Amino acid sequence: MLKLSRALRSYSRHQLLEVVSSTKVEVAGFSTATNNYSAKGYNNNYNSSDRIFAPYSVYKGKAAFSLSPCLPTFTKLDSGALVVERRGSIMMSFMHAIGEHKYDWEKRQRFALSATEVGSLIAIGPQDSCEFFHDPSMKSSNAGQVRKNLSIKPHSNGYFVSLNVVNIVLNTKDSFSVPVTTAEFAVMKTACSFALPHIMGWDRLTNQQMQSNGTVGFQSKTNPQILDLEWDK
Repeated sequence: MLKLSRALRSYSRHQLLEVVSSTKVEVAGFSTATNNYSAKGYNNNYNSSDRIFAPYSVYKGKAAFSLSPCLPTFTKLDSGALVVERRGSIMMSFMHAIGEHKYDWEKRQRFALSATEVGSLIAIGPQDSCEFFHDPSMKSSNAGQVRKNLSIKPHSNGYFVSLNVVNIVLNTKDSFSVPVTTAEFAVMKTACSFALPHIMGWDRLTNQQMQSNGTVGFQSKTNPQILDLEWDK
């Protein structure tokens, strides 16, 4: 993963997607109803166990960000029932521009939106704003060492999506501000609306299928470590 991170550091947005899509990256994905996929210069079969990298990204002159769903993890009780062990999220990754159409993937910052925070984003109106605060070490002796502040505020043609990260341990401050058009924000809201029941695990609840042995079919495609990614900075 470190080698991939270094390779991506100065890649353009188009090269970035090509590199990631051709590399084995542990990223959450959704199952689809078909096993056939066609794209320009690309025609392969895939199945529901394959990893799918399909972020929604917004690239601007000074910074960029992407959104990807992280599915919940489940644990099985003695009774055989499955319960949510760790909630899912919508992971936002922010990157600084380091050249024309180039972004610093290695020094990206992350902010994981919970289901309730996703609801706040979906509910934002044309003149509304919202703000979220995260402390990775809240309720521990290290509380306050890293503080993250995500804000969404309206402007004349859309919104500003901004992230500020203060790390007292490293004595660093990192800020990103990405202007988002009304159309781009509409895509964000629609995508988050679609992903919401998935990150809650409700799609598994309503789409259970019986295997031949009579047990409930279930397969978690989320890397358990992916939800820790927000806290590695």
